[in-house]
Amino acid sequence: MILYRPVGTKELELIKKSNYYKFPPRLPEQPIFYPVLNERYAIEIASGWNVKYNEDHRGYVTKFEIDDIYYNQFEVHQVGGEYHKELWIPAERLEEFNEHIIGQISVIAEYSDN
Repeated sequence: MILYRPVGTKELELIKKSNYYKFPPRLPEQPIFYPVLNERYAIEIASGWNVKYNEDHRGYVTKFEIDDIYYNQFEVHQVGGEYHKELWIPAERLEEFNEHIIGQISVIAEYSDN
């Protein structure tokens, strides 16, 4: 399954440190990891939320593939419009989730308020 993850610069730097193979652990105030199911939704978050609220006003869209069998154990949550679909991965399962990523995480878009 192809998934997307909108990220800010700090999270992207941590992804780079893993050679684009895994997402970093969540912070204590972030109990859930939210990959999204479509590029449109990821762009909306990265170009809106990330650009507006990150201190450097930059947002990125990452794209990656996850093992279909592993993916199927998670419920898809629709959190707004028809295309606002995401997975809710508990923070304590993120390392396990990372082990099921196929290949590398790629950056497919970048946004800023400049």
